[in-house]
Amino acid sequence: MEKILEAARLAPSAGNIQPWHFVVVTDQQMRKKLSKGRYAKFLAESPVVLVGCGDRRASPNWCVVDTTIAMQNIVLTATSEGLGTCWIGSFNENQVKKLLSIPERFRVIALLALGYRRETRELTSKVLHFFRRKKTIEKIASLEKFGKCLFNK
Repeated sequence: MEKILEAARLAPSAGNIQPWHFVVVTDQQMRKKLSKGRYAKFLAESPVVLVGCGDRRASPNWCVVDTTIAMQNIVLTATSEGLGTCWIGSFNENQVKKLLSIPERFRVIALLALGYRRETRELTSKVLHFFRRKKTIEKIASLEKFGKCLFNK
């Protein structure tokens, strides 16, 4: 956990303000309460839930972007350590803030499930990944102008 949080700590931020704070939730009852969102049910089973918060007072224009960058560092580091993560945006911010005593000046940016991957995926997930494959590079990037082919083929 220290290595993962260190990766977040070292993330770049606008003006080096570092407007983030992370609440590490391991308590089973707390994780169960965090799992109330429509797409967050499995948080009750995840051994760790990281709650990424951005300080609006410290960085009103960039706290969301900066905290998101730090959370992506968490995802990449956790993955390199053999852990699985899942980004959760399905939550009621006011309920999360109340449950975790998060000060008013902070926004809850996202929840992040952290643990070892399940060996089997549910049928719904398998079907979704089959029909919604990752886009090709040609569909997500252009050269110089939007829509101009990046690679000569």
